[in-house]
Amino acid sequence: MAEATRPEQRPQIGVIEPEVIRIEPPEEELWTDDSGTDYTGWYCVRTNPWPCPADGCVFVAQFLTAAHLVIVWPDGDDPNLLRHCAVARDIGRNPKVELYEAAFGPACSYYQWEAAGNPVHGVRAQDQ
Repeated sequence: MAEATRPEQRPQIGVIEPEVIRIEPPEEELWTDDSGTDYTGWYCVRTNPWPCPADGCVFVAQFLTAAHLVIVWPDGDDPNLLRHCAVARDIGRNPKVELYEAAFGPACSYYQWEAAGNPVHGVRAQDQ
């Protein structure tokens, strides 16, 4: 009896249906200042409204922020505060130094933010 022959198996190209497989970007967890410090009476910088640069984010800052937290400094004449005010001025944000109040939203110390590696929302690290 003759042996049955199989058709040759060749690799084939598959099609991925976009409706079938979805790859969602990972949820970004925003950095928080979990020190529990009350920053009332520290200094912050109010600015013209500035939308978050992250795709799809609807947050609009009215202060200098990092990861949606109002950045605060212990002294109104802190050189880093003044340097950030100058940058905000140069890009048209109309900065004004004010005493921080909890009603402005969650805050973080500039120095804790700096020690954490300056985490931000919506800006990707550049390849070095």
